[in-house]
Amino acid sequence: MGTPPSAAADRLPLRERKKLRTREALITTALDLFTERGFQGVTLDELCDAVDTSKRTFFRHFTSKEDVAMAPLQDLWRTFLDDLETREPTGGPLVVLLQDALLAALERMPATDWPRRVRLNRRLAARNPSMDAHGLRFCQDTSRAAGELLRRRFGLADADDLRPRLAVDLLVAAFHCALDAWTSSPGTPTRGDLATHLRAACAALPASLSLTVAPAPAP
Repeated sequence: MGTPPSAAADRLPLRERKKLRTREALITTALDLFTERGFQGVTLDELCDAVDTSKRTFFRHFTSKEDVAMAPLQDLWRTFLDDLETREPTGGPLVVLLQDALLAALERMPATDWPRRVRLNRRLAARNPSMDAHGLRFCQDTSRAAGELLRRRFGLADADDLRPRLAVDLLVAAFHCALDAWTSSPGTPTRGDLATHLRAACAALPASLSLTVAPAPAP
């Protein structure tokens, strides 16, 4: 299990802790304001004023309003890539290694505020195509980075071998299915609930590849 985010942050130098606090304040404030007033109803100047920071500081952390709104899920996938950098293979299927890395990344997300942020993010993305477009681009970049990492670390050097890329794509698809189920769950779903949905989605992958469809009966 990775180091809890709060414990890791406490070990940072003071300047880095201040940067982290500003980044966290920007994410929380942005999601709250976008939810209250609409994504297009909040300017970047208003967001920075609410956090008492400058646009220059904002752009040290994020590239756009879409970027700060998508930060909760982007943080998860960046942590997933960090985990892959040090995870040792056990000789099992690659997709299982990827699943374990994503579950470990999920465990490192803050237990309380992160699920709330993700739920706000999902509601906003459903109403704002620019957020989904930004998320799609990030997803593509992450999949590409994961494929390059797998080739570099595990000797999967053949760029024409589609299997590593497909394994990553399968994990991403399973996560999106899990996220949809988690988001639509009644009550206040937790980080652990999302992990449960992710395990169930990953467990369904092998059967989905062998699922057959019978011809329709003749009229």
